[in-house]
Amino acid sequence: MSMIRDLRDAVRPSQRKDSTSYSSYDATRDPSAVSAVVDCAVYRDGRRVACDDTLTPHEAMLQVRRDGGFAWIGLHEPTEAEFAGIAAEFGLHPLAVEDAVHAHQRPKLERYDDTLFTVFKTIHYVEHAELTATSEVVETGEVMCFTGRDFFITVRHGGHGSLRALRRRLQDEPELLAKGPSSVLHTIADHVVDGYLAVADAMQVDIDDVENEVFAATGKGVSRGVDAGRIYQLKREVLEFKRAVSPLLRPMQLLSERPMRLVDPDIQKYFRDVADHLARVQEQVLGFDELLNSILQANLAQAAVAQNEDMRKITSWAAIIAVPTAVCGVYGMNFDHMPELHWRFGYPMVLGLIGTVCYTIHRTLKRNGWL
Repeated sequence: MSMIRDLRDAVRPSQRKDSTSYSSYDATRDPSAVSAVVDCAVYRDGRRVACDDTLTPHEAMLQVRRDGGFAWIGLHEPTEAEFAGIAAEFGLHPLAVEDAVHAHQRPKLERYDDTLFTVFKTIHYVEHAELTATSEVVETGEVMCFTGRDFFITVRHGGHGSLRALRRRLQDEPELLAKGPSSVLHTIADHVVDGYLAVADAMQVDIDDVENEVFAATGKGVSRGVDAGRIYQLKREVLEFKRAVSPLLRPMQLLSERPMRLVDPDIQKYFRDVADHLARVQEQVLGFDELLNSILQANLAQAAVAQNEDMRKITSWAAIIAVPTAVCGVYGMNFDHMPELHWRFGYPMVLGLIGTVCYTIHRTLKRNGWL
């Protein structure tokens, strides 16, 4: 909490109506303040300003205030000390800074004075040769975005979801990048949601495979089912996917429907397309969840049916074996006056009687589907 109090004291001087007034903190004096920065650049008229790779956030903002444009700073898993200087430089709200540093946040959109704070959950599909009860299907990460009038800051957590390729692609569209920081926010949102679509398609294949196995016949008319642990693990991964998708739908709808000073009107309509794609993914994920519930119940029902089938067979054979057991038990007693005991054909007659009764029981049970 001491870090939050220090940030609050540093932020107060910069949170005035004049958004061009920044803290006098010089990030160049603290090397730890920029060690988490993976890219820092100034964009003017939709193009990246030629500068060396050692540009610090403080130097970038000096150029922006002097010549116009906006700064885009990308960070990867910064510590409190590494992010403190940047937070003071740009006047970021302490609550948003705390969320950005500690990660594990719910997707959301919040406004702090003249800054929009957006949290995205990134989803990466983990390739696997065969789905098991311990397979990891999706891997999650986070991208936090601070959108200001003349700056854009991304804080990324996780080993995937790099924004380098996205930055290069956006730099090839200067007419879009000229719209300012809100164009970057839209591009990141669109990139994240496109990732959702790809993961949903891949998960559909896994669910189809499990469904086919559950309902596949074994050749005897009764499916033995599959390992319930596989279905449950897949359901857990779908739940993780759902936690990333569902909370993000409302923020995307707000960005597409409600006018905001920090979002260019020409960019706002593009958020409608993102919201539509996100709604489609949400429907898919909800469908996955319901389908897996049905598959799990069907698998359990099939296991119960298979057990009943086994019990019927065991009971049928026990009934057949009971006939010779009873006859042999009777004739095994030491009595002299037993029916046909001293008759020459008594032994073959008893064996024939046992065989006839057992065959009749077997045919009856077979005809009734017990064997």
